[in-house]
Amino acid sequence: MEEDIIEETNTAEEDNENLVVLNANVDEKARWYVVHTYSGHEKKVASLIKALTEGRNLSHKIFKIFIPTQKKIVVSEGKKRKMDERLFPGYVVVNMIMDDESWYLVRSTKGVTGFVGTGNTPTPLAQKEVDALMKFMTMEAPKFEAKFRVDDSVKINEGPFRDFIGKVFEVNDDQGKVKVLVNFLGKETPVELDFIQISSI
Repeated sequence: MEEDIIEETNTAEEDNENLVVLNANVDEKARWYVVHTYSGHEKKVASLIKALTEGRNLSHKIFKIFIPTQKKIVVSEGKKRKMDERLFPGYVVVNMIMDDESWYLVRSTKGVTGFVGTGNTPTPLAQKEVDALMKFMTMEAPKFEAKFRVDDSVKINEGPFRDFIGKVFEVNDDQGKVKVLVNFLGKETPVELDFIQISSI
């Protein structure tokens, strides 16, 4: 009996570095399942599932693994760096045909604590939820993350107010900017600055 195979052409998937493809020819019976892992072990678990699947020739049952992440720009010590922030720490999503063999392979992988579902039955995600996650991961503009909050005291490191001490009164994470009140000529003056132009004190 011939299995129905469907070829997926999803550009959001192709651009995603947190997606592990074991077999691009996904069987129509495959569904996406959420797997719970030890937090911080998501990438390790994905690699182990891939290695075990290939070692046991089960890539006709386990097709893809992805770790939902979001691009962020983290500002620390005056420098910007890009990073992938996990949207759901401690979870990976596996596209697979659920049967005893595939269930056991994933469930017995080191670092996996179980499937998400009701009782002992893993519950598949709706395809539209997976598509939305994939799109969010690839389309969303990078978010800034900094350790600045309203009322923090900061030192300005560059620009006309270099070496001034001020107090944060507004934080714009999306643009990576803060508004700081500095005491200039005896009055408080608002100054808009990039995250990299200031440091916490």
